[in-house]
Amino acid sequence: MSPILIAILPFLGALLPGLLIRSGRDVAATACATATGLALLGLLLHIPAIMAGQVITAGFDWMPRIGLRASFRIDGLSLLFGILILGIGLLIIIYARYYLSRRDPVGKFYTYLMLFQGAMVGIVLSDNILLLLVFWELTSLSSFLLIGYWRHLPEGRQGARMALAVTGAGGLAMIAGMLILGQIAGSYEISDILAAREAIQASEWYLPALILILLGAFTKSAQFPFHFWLPHAMAAPTPVSAYLHSATMVKAGLFLMARLWPVLAGTDAWFWIVAPVGLITMVLGAGIALFKDDLKALLAFSTVSHLGLITMLLGFGTETAAMVAMFHIINHATFKAALFMTAGIVDHETGTRSLARLGGLRRLMPITFVIGTIASLSMAGFPPLNGFYSKELMLEATSHADHWASAFMVLATIGALFSVGYSLRFIFGTFAGAERHDYPHHPHDPGPGLWGPPALLVVLVVLIGLVPNAMALWLVKASTLAVTGQPFTGYFALWHGWSPALMMSIIAIGGGAILLRLHRPLLAAWDAAPRPEAKAMFDALVLALVRLARRITDGLTNGSMARAIALLVVAALAAGWLAWSTSVNAAPVRPLLPVPPVVLAGWFMLIVSSFAMVVYHRNRLLALVLMAIVGLMVSVGFAYLSAPDLALTQISVEVVTVILLLLALNFLPKATPVESSAGKRRLDGALAVLAGLGFGGLAYAMLRSDFAFETISGYMLDNSYTGGGGTNVVNVILVDFRGYDTFGEITVLSIAALAIFALTETLMQGKSAQKLRQWVPDMARAGDRHPMMLVVATRVILPISLVVGVYIFMRGHNQPGGGFIAGLVVSIALLMQYMASGFAWAQERQRVPYHALIGAGVLSAGVTGVAAWFAGMPFLTSAFGYFGIPFLPFIERFELASAMGFDLGVFLCVVGAVMLALNSLSRLSRMSGAPVNTEPMDIAPSRNQTSQGSR
Repeated sequence: MSPILIAILPFLGALLPGLLIRSGRDVAATACATATGLALLGLLLHIPAIMAGQVITAGFDWMPRIGLRASFRIDGLSLLFGILILGIGLLIIIYARYYLSRRDPVGKFYTYLMLFQGAMVGIVLSDNILLLLVFWELTSLSSFLLIGYWRHLPEGRQGARMALAVTGAGGLAMIAGMLILGQIAGSYEISDILAAREAIQASEWYLPALILILLGAFTKSAQFPFHFWLPHAMAAPTPVSAYLHSATMVKAGLFLMARLWPVLAGTDAWFWIVAPVGLITMVLGAGIALFKDDLKALLAFSTVSHLGLITMLLGFGTETAAMVAMFHIINHATFKAALFMTAGIVDHETGTRSLARLGGLRRLMPITFVIGTIASLSMAGFPPLNGFYSKELMLEATSHADHWASAFMVLATIGALFSVGYSLRFIFGTFAGAERHDYPHHPHDPGPGLWGPPALLVVLVVLIGLVPNAMALWLVKASTLAVTGQPFTGYFALWHGWSPALMMSIIAIGGGAILLRLHRPLLAAWDAAPRPEAKAMFDALVLALVRLARRITDGLTNGSMARAIALLVVAALAAGWLAWSTSVNAAPVRPLLPVPPVVLAGWFMLIVSSFAMVVYHRNRLLALVLMAIVGLMVSVGFAYLSAPDLALTQISVEVVTVILLLLALNFLPKATPVESSAGKRRLDGALAVLAGLGFGGLAYAMLRSDFAFETISGYMLDNSYTGGGGTNVVNVILVDFRGYDTFGEITVLSIAALAIFALTETLMQGKSAQKLRQWVPDMARAGDRHPMMLVVATRVILPISLVVGVYIFMRGHNQPGGGFIAGLVVSIALLMQYMASGFAWAQERQRVPYHALIGAGVLSAGVTGVAAWFAGMPFLTSAFGYFGIPFLPFIERFELASAMGFDLGVFLCVVGAVMLALNSLSRLSRMSGAPVNTEPMDIAPSRNQTSQGSR
């Protein structure tokens, strides 16, 4: 199975729960399990090739200009993490089916879970760091949804926000680091980056890139000092906690460090940053876990500790330590997922997770007792369970650290000692002791739907412990080879003789038992001792940042748009002045062109009309007329400068805008009230003059200078016909070269039209509707609202305008025109019909669903773009050719281009948006009491005149 399909399957599975939940939670769970199982099967099919040392790759160009290629790879490291993500994910799906209450929206839960699973699979299979970053951020977003799934709980909402804030901030830092890394290596492909070790470590940018990337990894994997967010994510349902702590999310940071280990590790900077952080996290997390009363909180801090252990091993930078890290990733995933599910079973059956209220469950819940005990002993590192091997190997690796080996050995032993203590406390606090009768619910073992998944994981814990070489050695070898590039030729054995690691392990087990015995006085001392609370510090920091942001915001803005614009203009002027004053300005090299009298007259009219608009802007009707004059003069300027497309567009836009604004002004007073003082108006005038002088000076300097670089216009001119099939460069740019921009613009235009319609719907309800019904225009309406001459003229103009619109549309690829101009021309023709005879009368005879017209336009443009993918080309790449009609030889060969479908979409969006805006204004007018005509004009012919005329 292709790695691409493996990465897509979880996302396809995310679509199914919402569609199938009405058929029951069993169907939804089965659909998710099927998608996950297929992805897992596809991954397992590659095991023979991976064990043979191969790397499975697949991909396609996504955005090649920025180096973004959707490339995927499966090697030993991807195989290890993929098996954990999909295998444990499959068990979580089954477990969640029986854990969640009937009141919980299971369809939404499974959708979030599959999105999260897909993001994690995408991370471990990505072979491009930009693609990896996309999936990385998706894990933060989807985990936010999962952690806050029980949104009625304040702690759930707070935990979700905290996780998103911390991991999101780290992700931003990591983006910068990854971009630096890609620039150093000269490629964003991970395969190329892994081959550029010498160049990366020799670069002066190595240390900044390392720090930024590690910030992303440390925040995601809850390393000190970012460890505090993970325990607060425990407000999520237990299936989420089990999945997040064992195989996903927190493992993403470990994966990133392992993936980039070949190029980032092996330096002093790597060792002194990664290894100490991991060691501190290991000891700190274990110490805090020892004193937690909540089962999930205890397990959460134990996860923090074990993540620190693996980080420390990766930080050592040796092949042996990296191998141990891979082995412990497997072991930790098995026993930690089982333990979280066990905690969920205890909570589900007893109604509490507090160790103070638990105890004596070994007889009431024997199956849960066996599962929890075995998993806890493995977490503590007791033989012959799988956790024992990796703990021993970890302690052995600390004795071979390149620096401060003794300190690492002592502190690692203390961390292992705490680990034994909290593991034994989990067992004895939950299951040992006398049977109690004060549980919130009477406990008993649940059905196999809940205990089956953790039982299967515990079987793996035992089997890996008993026969590690058969169960796990192959996967450890494959992943170690992918990380270090060196094959692991050793094997695992329960007894290696007496060694420092064994002595440290004995001390840890004995010390942990003593800690359990002395837990009560130690807990009292812990509670009495002053200590910093990371959550309190985080909350204080967030509160301080919010206060600072509000203070700055309130100081800069007070809700006034004029003030906001003034500040923006001042900032732009300051930036422009700084750039101008600190740069070397070359002398003008281009001579000034002569100014003919006609051009001077047009320029003078433009200046006068602009100045007059400033002076008389309070008269809204006069301001609209002056604005139209300015637009007309700009159109003339485009025509004079040989830009007919721009001239046609400008004129059409001006006509449509003036008509719609005239209709909108009908609801407004004739004059704008004075709302600012004379001093403020003088200040605004000064800013406007400075801004105008600044932009004028910039334009003057640009026009009289030669560019030191080649502009893009030459490329457009040279490739317009050969690449886009059209001689009208402007239209080819819009529908081909920059088609994605145009697609975004018509989408925004469509959204704006729909927003106007929605706003109209709001205005026609409630108090605003009452005001509309009571509204009286400030001047009498004209007596001839629908004059006969206008009606007759528009009827004659309509077919001509439609033909002109079609003509402009058809010629747009090679001559001035195109879908946008054609849409405006047709819109003007329709606007005139509606203005001549009234909207109600015209709409009765032309029932056009303008919403559907807009939707059809966006769909047409989108389908045209997607069609390019089927030809193996990027989105919105045009195809064209010349065709003839065999049975009509007298018709010359003509050109057909796929861009016509895109241009049709532009045309439909423009017409739909303009007419929907007109529809909205007309409905407001009718609601305000405006008369509705029943005839096409004010002078209605009588029946007798009609009958006589027909004779």
